[in-house]
Amino acid sequence: MKLWIFLLLATLLSGQSYAIEMMQFRVAAQESSEPKFIAATHNGKSAITGLCVDIFRAIEKADPIIQFTGDQAWQPRARIDNNLKSGALDVICGVQHIERFEAIYAFIDTPLFTVNYLLAARADDSVEINSWDDIRKLGKDGIILAMHGFGIVDILEDLGGLTIDSGGTTPLSNLKKLLAGRGRFYCHRSPGIKTDILKAGMGNKVRLISKLQFSEKLYMATSKYVPNSDRLRIRAALNILQANGELKRLMDKYQE
Repeated sequence: MKLWIFLLLATLLSGQSYAIEMMQFRVAAQESSEPKFIAATHNGKSAITGLCVDIFRAIEKADPIIQFTGDQAWQPRARIDNNLKSGALDVICGVQHIERFEAIYAFIDTPLFTVNYLLAARADDSVEINSWDDIRKLGKDGIILAMHGFGIVDILEDLGGLTIDSGGTTPLSNLKKLLAGRGRFYCHRSPGIKTDILKAGMGNKVRLISKLQFSEKLYMATSKYVPNSDRLRIRAALNILQANGELKRLMDKYQE
């Protein structure tokens, strides 16, 4: 009998057990980010659900050594970024792979899902938009509202020649600014923007401009303090979920 088999049998027969060391990753639920994180009620108690929570649980199922903690506690995006930078958090879910974020995060290169970015305008605004040049020609009358700190701000800035107001920190605040005439358009991702409009009770006050949209892949990323070997373990689990269609199934669940 080989020595390692003998030692394993001896351990089992002796009744001794050794706990498997879990690989824990600290996360937070990002405020104002539906459907990534959604405020819900479960058995009469407040809970947080959503696409990213589902992805965390799917990764844990694919690799039981991995455990995510903290997805039942809300944090604003700016605090999450600061905590990733300092090492107080380990993982963020659903972010664009852009230059500004590369300074804060270490990206896992398996895409989680793809989103479309849409423009919203007031329902009583008859403006016709067929290209970004149409918005550029509007000058200060073509202000685009966007979420503060989100990757869409960088993407719009990179398009050049657009006037962007990224002062709003929630979808509701941006929609209110839109109705108040403090912006001509509001740019946000789908899934997300249609639900935000309906939740705000603005379904008859805001319309979507479907002609102007572009797609972006969103990723999982870690703090740069997380060892590369740990990042590779998460990537391996994500690759399993991508190959077996689970990531797509979860995304389809939240399509608007």
